[in-house]
Amino acid sequence: MSQEILDGIRDLLPGIRERADETERLREVPEQSVKEIEETGFFQLLQPKRYGGVEAEDPTIFYQIVKEIAGACGSTAWICSVLGIHPWQVALFPDEAQKEVWGENPKVRLSSSYAPTGKAVQADGGFMLSGRWSFSSGCAHATWVLLGGLVFNTEGQVVDFRTFMIPRDKYEIEDTWKVVGLAGTGSNDIVVEETFVPEAFTLSMSETGMCKGPGQEVNTSNLYKLPFHSLFTSCITTPIIGMAQGAYEEHVEMQKKRVRAAYIGEKASLDPFAAVRIAKASSDIDASWALLMNNIREEMALVEKGESIPLSLRLKVRRDQVLGTQRSIDAIDSLFEASGARALATGTYLQRAWRDAHAGRVHAANDPERALQMYGASEFGHKIDPGMY
Repeated sequence: MSQEILDGIRDLLPGIRERADETERLREVPEQSVKEIEETGFFQLLQPKRYGGVEAEDPTIFYQIVKEIAGACGSTAWICSVLGIHPWQVALFPDEAQKEVWGENPKVRLSSSYAPTGKAVQADGGFMLSGRWSFSSGCAHATWVLLGGLVFNTEGQVVDFRTFMIPRDKYEIEDTWKVVGLAGTGSNDIVVEETFVPEAFTLSMSETGMCKGPGQEVNTSNLYKLPFHSLFTSCITTPIIGMAQGAYEEHVEMQKKRVRAAYIGEKASLDPFAAVRIAKASSDIDASWALLMNNIREEMALVEKGESIPLSLRLKVRRDQVLGTQRSIDAIDSLFEASGARALATGTYLQRAWRDAHAGRVHAANDPERALQMYGASEFGHKIDPGMY
């Protein structure tokens, strides 16, 4: 089934690429693209079988598909990655919540905004939630949202950090996403007036951080025993690696045809420095991808053997994830610099990838200093502060 989805997506790539300019103009992915991708079954790849999902045995197929979509349109890949990863987290919620989300329609999609910018106060049977959350990518294509929030007790003390899952009729979307990169992701603000969220529709991030969740009682697949932050941060880096691959392919094709007027009509493809540049760029892209996928496979192999995933590996995942983003952007920069003025033309993939990748770099998951500091401190034997690992 996973291979069929990959094949189906590959058939869609020419159309997705043709609509890339439209995606930027609309500031969200066209409904046609979302509908076509939905029909392949992609959004159900990580969803439990008991609720109509594929429950992929190998999660790397999910990332492979996102990477290939990114080679056609970065914004489309970005929302596919974040909307597609959310069913995995919903599977960790109590079954009552899963049934409410998927019971009548297994094709329900959820967007998110995990930064705890809202406030939740403990109440009888749940929490009172309110606030504003920014950067909810693909929210126009979702009917539920996952929101991060600090939990306060009645004395005003912070007692937890949770994810709150609420339906579309409990929040508003404000059009705030007017940007120069990833413009088509429609990453608008979510606003919640004070609303009650039942306990079953929340998930403690402290529990998630231990690779646990109430939903594991009914969703017993090894897929749902992987670390939250390994999967979610990888879904942010994958589109950027895909953009780098797409930029590389377009650059090579452009240089095959390019004649450099400033160098007496020399063919760009005969420039030895150009050859060295693409060799380095391709190596950075390949290394980024190989490390990202190898780490996920290593975690999966441990889970399949019934072993816990050590902190050292989880930190390694984050190390290679943030450096994968950086290597990919370095590759794009190098190729863009050597592509000539024609690469600046509206409609070229290369200039869009350059903008989109740099936009993706500012996501919190791509903060290299924090991830690398945690890895290095752990290697020295120091206790590390809690973070996205």
